[in-house]
Amino acid sequence: MVTLLHDLVRAHAGSTATAVTAEDGRLTYAELDAAADRLGHALAAAGVGPGDRVALWLPKSPAAVVATQAVLRLGAAYVPVDPLSPLDRVTRVLRDCAPAVVVTTPDGATALGGGFPTLCPEPGGGPVDPLPDVRSSPDDLAYVLYTSGSTGTPKGVRISHRNALAFVDWAAAELAAGQADRFANHAPLHFDLSVLDLYAAFRVGASVHLVPPETAYAPRLLVDLLARRRITVWYSVPSVLVLMARAGGLLTADLPHLRAVLFAGEPYPVDHLRDLRAHFPAVRLLNLYGPTETNVCTYHEVGDVPDGWTRPAPIGRACSGDRVWAVRDDGSPAAEGEEGELLVAGPTVMLGYHGAPPHRGPYATGDRVVLRDGVYHYLGRRDGMVKVRGNRVELGEVEAVVQSHPDVSEVAVAVVGTGVDALLTAYVVPVEGRVFGLLDAKRHCAARLPRHLVVDRVRVVPALPRTANGKVDRRALATGARCGAPR
Repeated sequence: MVTLLHDLVRAHAGSTATAVTAEDGRLTYAELDAAADRLGHALAAAGVGPGDRVALWLPKSPAAVVATQAVLRLGAAYVPVDPLSPLDRVTRVLRDCAPAVVVTTPDGATALGGGFPTLCPEPGGGPVDPLPDVRSSPDDLAYVLYTSGSTGTPKGVRISHRNALAFVDWAAAELAAGQADRFANHAPLHFDLSVLDLYAAFRVGASVHLVPPETAYAPRLLVDLLARRRITVWYSVPSVLVLMARAGGLLTADLPHLRAVLFAGEPYPVDHLRDLRAHFPAVRLLNLYGPTETNVCTYHEVGDVPDGWTRPAPIGRACSGDRVWAVRDDGSPAAEGEEGELLVAGPTVMLGYHGAPPHRGPYATGDRVVLRDGVYHYLGRRDGMVKVRGNRVELGEVEAVVQSHPDVSEVAVAVVGTGVDALLTAYVVPVEGRVFGLLDAKRHCAARLPRHLVVDRVRVVPALPRTANGKVDRRALATGARCGAPR
């Protein structure tokens, strides 16, 4: 049984099958194996050894994938850094993780100005001896993923080989993945969705197809990539799939090779999910759930999406060997039908945050859920419960109702202003060719929600602001940045 992430590639080291491909090149498993050993020798010569951290400040490319494998083979851990982040944030992450080396481009090394030891890999090169076998423990650190944190300060989530493989093994088995599969990699390498794309493919000797960052939100190019690369497994945040459906022709595309579409990171708007289900009746649709701290800990396979549905699909039941349950505010277990905060225990739960004590016990997600008919439904963040003029407001509840209006394509709700000036504001992307305004929103909400949950203002926008990971940028909404005029 494979217990270390880098052994997934080593298991196919003699194969001439494609491992990684991108617009600017491809690597077979044999080439990936040799390149990882070559870079590993260079890293070892630079002083990298077991237990070290190596930052990867690189564009998404086959070379970046090589770097992940090289680091792991030395018994070290890699820290992927967002290549599009401002230099200030990059340096904050680097200071926090204190890498032995930063693997980067010549331009990256120049930008860092000698503040950190750097290594710029040379492409190609001759054969090298295999790296000595470093027997890491499955509980050793494999990688660190930095999240924004609730305060905006980056927090490094420490993930072990065991943490990652518990999810990867479950995903490969659930998908019945095989060597003929072709996984798309839409997510950047510093985002936890990329773990499935890379390692589930490597688990079975399949190929992974890197989506270039410059086309990650170009819907027509994404749909073209699905067809041209004959992708069999797609995984992204729902927003990207909605964009592909609205402006990329996804719902008219002929994609005979596609057999599974997975999504995670935010609720999938029900009307869009219904359209996806209708166009791809034979494709498996899997809603995956889990914060970076647990990777994927629950899942739900979407079957029919009845016309009467207004809520997002359930997040489902436990997976990856984890155990999940909900607790009420007093800490007691929530019964069927009772709201509570979701807790997770099991092999995917992180080692802890970098620079903090090790994590012990279950992880409290901060997400409010309810168990109905044996599956969990996501209700919203605990910190998404806000007050407007003294009334408790769950933003997700308001969003679900506005989203159910036939003229609304996408919506996000935020509280803008403070005190008596606080306004419950809906940022709406209308269905193409439709008009949606405040009167429409008030009528629709008033028929379905208590008075204090009826929106005060509607701002019509061409698109919702997004973070680098494709999620709705709620901080930008709350401050009114990049938002349209009120109606």
